Amino acid sequence: MQPTKLFSKGIVTGFRRGQRNQTVNNSLVKIEGVTTKADTEFYHGKRIAYIYRAQKSRKNRITKRETKLRVIWGKVRRSHGSSGVVRAAFKKNLPPKAIGATVRVMLYPSRV
Repeated sequence: MQPTKLFSKGIVTGFRRGQRNQTVNNSLVKIEGVTTKADTEFYHGKRIAYIYRAQKSRKNRITKRETKLRVIWGKVRRSHGSSGVVRAAFKKNLPPKAIGATVRVMLYPSRV
């Protein structure tokens, strides 16, 4: 029996923006396998994790081990456009190096 997959892959494509201004507290995420606005409705309210490697190691609060991995958590807020891109709000705004990076779109909380 194969393990259950708890997340889908997504790519941060940038920030929500107009012609001159960008809103850095709204990130645009393209989710793998999602191509229409109707497909994005399943992901509304789902949690997103941006995992990155920091310079200094810190003790993990849960496992009590030293690690350089950090996480910024966010949530899918709504769809953006008609091609399957979603808007996401993160607890702390994503850094510019996150553009083009992969994120994990968790398949919880469930709205079923």
